Amino acid sequence: MRINAFGIQIHFLLGPDANQFVFQNRGNLFANARWNHFVGPFFPRGLMLLDFDEHRLHRRIMNAAFSHEALVGYFEQMQQTIGNELSSWTTGPCLLFKRLKAMTLNIGSEVFVGQTPGAEADAVNAAFLDAVQAATSIIRLPLPGTRWRAGIQGRALLERHFLAAIPNQRRRPRNDLFSRLCEARTEDGELFSDEDVVNHMIFVLMAAHDTSTITLSNMVYQLARHPEWQERLRAESRALGTATLAYADLDQLESMTLVMKEALRLCAPVPILPRGVTADCAFKGLRLKAGATVAVSPWLTHYLPAYWREPERFDPLRFAADRAEDKQHAFLWTPFGGGAHKCLGLHFGTMEVKAILHQLLLRYRITVVDGYVMPQDFTSLPIPKDRLPVRLEALH
Repeated sequence: MRINAFGIQIHFLLGPDANQFVFQNRGNLFANARWNHFVGPFFPRGLMLLDFDEHRLHRRIMNAAFSHEALVGYFEQMQQTIGNELSSWTTGPCLLFKRLKAMTLNIGSEVFVGQTPGAEADAVNAAFLDAVQAATSIIRLPLPGTRWRAGIQGRALLERHFLAAIPNQRRRPRNDLFSRLCEARTEDGELFSDEDVVNHMIFVLMAAHDTSTITLSNMVYQLARHPEWQERLRAESRALGTATLAYADLDQLESMTLVMKEALRLCAPVPILPRGVTADCAFKGLRLKAGATVAVSPWLTHYLPAYWREPERFDPLRFAADRAEDKQHAFLWTPFGGGAHKCLGLHFGTMEVKAILHQLLLRYRITVVDGYVMPQDFTSLPIPKDRLPVRLEALH
């Protein structure tokens, strides 16, 4: 289908075949730079906005920060942070989205930057949210009171935050992404500029904590509405006999894997993925002209009744081996995208979500009021409009 939105015409290609056509991108027909129209002023030259040879160079440099060895190190590092954060939580009613977002920002800052935001934490979190939500602004000028202006101001705060930290990172490098970027060189042997370092850090930290927070919020929401699944996951975590997991323990959380996959199906953190058409091409008889904008939608594909049994229903067992609804097509379940731009941090996000939920379920029972349905805010990335009100009950 074709719509006009945000000042441009967008051709939506829907379904797993469309996902495959765009994600595999044979012949470099599609460019990710079209994201610039939406998030360029707030996340310029982030990895998602780069294409082809330049994208491959920057992704190769950043890959080292997501190697198996690095992930094991991050996992060990985040365990104590999660425990400390959960220990500070009070029981009773709370807005869980806010607590989860603060926790994932602190974890991302520690493992990728080497320090927490400290006194600036609330301001940094608000700046990320403002920058993300500005992407879908109808008024795309920094007028007072607009989301666009808030996004510009949020971006400026984030730039100041990371620029101030670069000199110390260059003097005393550590084994984290920030230090790797400060030491990285282009193919011509030039150090990454401060601007490139800041651009990558802002984008990675946004992606690392926003998408994990969305996934956790949806998992907790579904577990609160389906207490039988909450107890099933809690029993699985208790069976491991420890709050502090080893990296190898993650594979033992099989029911948690099913719930996570179903939560990502029901609410893909990035619901729509735009691309620019670089050369005339066609998809199933639809002719696309160079310069056009196309978009695929993991969200809509995840609800197609031709593939998913009762797609509106929370049913983690659809991912179990004896049903495997997601295996009908390699590009049917795509919450992490696909192809050259498949999410670089998918394994980091998976282990972070599991580590947090494991400790959370061991400490607290989570409930919502009868009949509660979480409203989604689709201003940009889908977040709980009401910030997910729940009740926490301490377990003994």
